[in-house]
Amino acid sequence: MGAKTTNCPCGGADYAQCCGRYLESNEAAPDAERLMRSRYSAYVLGKDVYLQQTWHASTRPTGSLTDSTTKWLGLEVRNHHQQGDEAQVEFVARYKVGGRAHRLHERSRFVREEGKWYYVDGSFPEGKA
Repeated sequence: MGAKTTNCPCGGADYAQCCGRYLESNEAAPDAERLMRSRYSAYVLGKDVYLQQTWHASTRPTGSLTDSTTKWLGLEVRNHHQQGDEAQVEFVARYKVGGRAHRLHERSRFVREEGKWYYVDGSFPEGKA
């Protein structure tokens, strides 16, 4: 039998070949969608350092970004659009806190600087009139 594989938190078949290659090494995600997927996996796995490193310095918060009381349930990428060194990824992430189900619907903005993609910020489409 072959090597054991583990499903990726972002929905990919094999963590090592999907987001693990970005989270566990210095390999940069080649596009904004894969960076967003790897950031979702980092939230699931509690990898604060990766989240800080991939958040653009102009908007990066301080302190821990993960919360052990949040149970992430799944990710759906709805749209990915890139124009030059800027991109947008729309997604819905499902999670539970205190037994209550929630969903985060976000349009994330990304920029590429010196060949690396960074998360900048996001807007929430359902919050608009």
